[in-house]
Amino acid sequence: MNVIDSRVTNIDQLKLEHFAKGDKFESDAVRIGPLLGAKELGYSYDVVPPGKRSCPFHSHRGEEEMFFIVKGKGTLRYGDETRKIRAGDVICCPTGGPETAHQIINDSDAELTYLSVSTMLPAEVCEYPDSKKIGAFGGGLRHMARAGHGLDYWVDEV
Repeated sequence: MNVIDSRVTNIDQLKLEHFAKGDKFESDAVRIGPLLGAKELGYSYDVVPPGKRSCPFHSHRGEEEMFFIVKGKGTLRYGDETRKIRAGDVICCPTGGPETAHQIINDSDAELTYLSVSTMLPAEVCEYPDSKKIGAFGGGLRHMARAGHGLDYWVDEV
């Protein structure tokens, strides 16, 4: 295989993995970045069935995300607002707190597909306003906690 060929793929050649959790969350998706040798950006492709969403409402403190709607239509939740989205829309989700929390919902009667691109940092903190959780990720550590259940820095130190 030529180097150039290892850096290109077509959506119709991707092997999607199925994910489902509860009644709300379901998608067929693949992380494309590792397949193409990406180092600084993460790319994913998601196919979300009608009535579902691929992930919880969340914000990022470190990573910025962009979504490109390939096919279908749905609703974007962003902070306290919502708006209809459709094929061809490009969505920017910069870093921040609950004011930049985002979620794509397929509230249509057909599949919704999108490509996401994000910066890839060695550590990340995400907030989940609906469930009031905070996630810390990095260096192989994945830790979820309830917001507001923190400890003082000096607790149990002697």
